[in-house]
Amino acid sequence: MSKNAKSNIEAIESTEKMITCISENRLITPEEAKEIIQAIRIEKKLKGHLLIKEGDYVKDCFFLIKGCIRQFQLIDGSEKTTAFYTDGQGVSAFTSMSKKVASNHYFECLEDCNLAIISIEKELELYKKYPNFESLSRTGMESQLGEFQDMMAKFITLKPEDRYLDLLENRPELINRVPQYHLASYLGVSPETLSRIRKRIASRK
Repeated sequence: MSKNAKSNIEAIESTEKMITCISENRLITPEEAKEIIQAIRIEKKLKGHLLIKEGDYVKDCFFLIKGCIRQFQLIDGSEKTTAFYTDGQGVSAFTSMSKKVASNHYFECLEDCNLAIISIEKELELYKKYPNFESLSRTGMESQLGEFQDMMAKFITLKPEDRYLDLLENRPELINRVPQYHLASYLGVSPETLSRIRKRIASRK
């Protein structure tokens, strides 16, 4: 099968997933679902693509249908990983969008990613027209922000090994999908320290 044919099939499958997800939600009427779906575009971004760069003024909201995205900052020339997004999560530079300022983060595709994209302008227009859509989006955003808040609290209070154990328990999919040096940056340790932590945990098992 050619690459173009495979990409077309993946695009169709991704579109169908979004249509099913929106249409099956009981808060959204068929009329609302139709207009929301028309406002969304499905795009595939290849591994290594920078979805958002530092300095960008973000004008789109993203939903990651399939793939893995890393959020990071450049501090004194070094990349500091601050978040990972995987299948079924929203991806947004909230500060840039809400305050209309330049992003201070990069968002990098660690895998080929299928994304549902809607402009902020169109999303706000749909919120005004369909309050249930706004309520649904807000609930999802609040849930995700709550998860990030819990994560930050754990990272402040837990020791590095406990952070890794928490990652194993709550986001095990990252272990085989993300390079170790990115995981180490995310956990706030060097790759060598992370390797020693993994060996200690393995030896106890």
